[in-house]
Amino acid sequence: MTTTFVSRLAPPEGANGPARWFVFQGDRLLVRPTDDATGAVTVPLLHNIAELHLAAQRELYLGSLHDEDGHEVGCYTAEIAADAALPAGFLADGLRGLYGRLDEAAFAVAGRAVQLLAWDRTHRYCGQCGALTENQPHERAKRCPACGLVSYPRLSPAIIIAVTRDTPEGRRLLLARNQRFPAGRYSVIAGYVEPGETLEECARREVCEEVNIDIRAIRYFGSQPWPFPNSLMIGFTAEYAGGEIAPEDSEIAEAGWFAADALPNLPPKMSIARQLIDAFVAENHNAGAN
Repeated sequence: MTTTFVSRLAPPEGANGPARWFVFQGDRLLVRPTDDATGAVTVPLLHNIAELHLAAQRELYLGSLHDEDGHEVGCYTAEIAADAALPAGFLADGLRGLYGRLDEAAFAVAGRAVQLLAWDRTHRYCGQCGALTENQPHERAKRCPACGLVSYPRLSPAIIIAVTRDTPEGRRLLLARNQRFPAGRYSVIAGYVEPGETLEECARREVCEEVNIDIRAIRYFGSQPWPFPNSLMIGFTAEYAGGEIAPEDSEIAEAGWFAADALPNLPPKMSIARQLIDAFVAENHNAGAN
């Protein structure tokens, strides 16, 4: 069943039913195990966080989840103290560890929640004059009553791009191993957008900087919120236009051209990086990426 999320600043008038509570202790989400065999977990359904005998340091209304049958459930997020004792029957884990264990809709809301909590925590005071900020009633923003500075939730756009090349042996995909990756893992090229730069300019710059390759025929692929900590990944595909691979040593350990049936260790399926790679495999080989 398809579930959609509708963002809101406040619950609808008259809403008094239980809601999904996305409670974080640092960057770990409070969940209740539902299936020991699969590791599946769920977010608690509560009228108030006090039902768990927990005290919220901060609390935000996020919006509501809607299923195809018209059922609606509100969503809140809250932050508890680092030393707060967890209620019996619950555990706390980071979002990476919860991928595949929490249903897809709840996982997406959790990614939104952890970013908004961090913004609420780090923007209590004005960055320009130091005065206490105020939440705005009609948009997700904080305004300084002293100097008027308005602050919005932080979002860091980044491009991620799958570059392909035709060779006498067949079509190949450019993959690189970042110095920070686990041993043996490769992925497509990615990097943050700089001020004043278009997404296409960023794609060309990042590929050239990281592996010394020129590209052409840049096409939009898709996007993915990436709450580690606050990125928006914007995916593209492109074609090789020239140059020889020369990894930028401080960031890239190795890079190369790979066939669809001879891929190295890849990023997890939760990532748009893997979606780009799997799309290449689907187009160029009958078997999927392992």
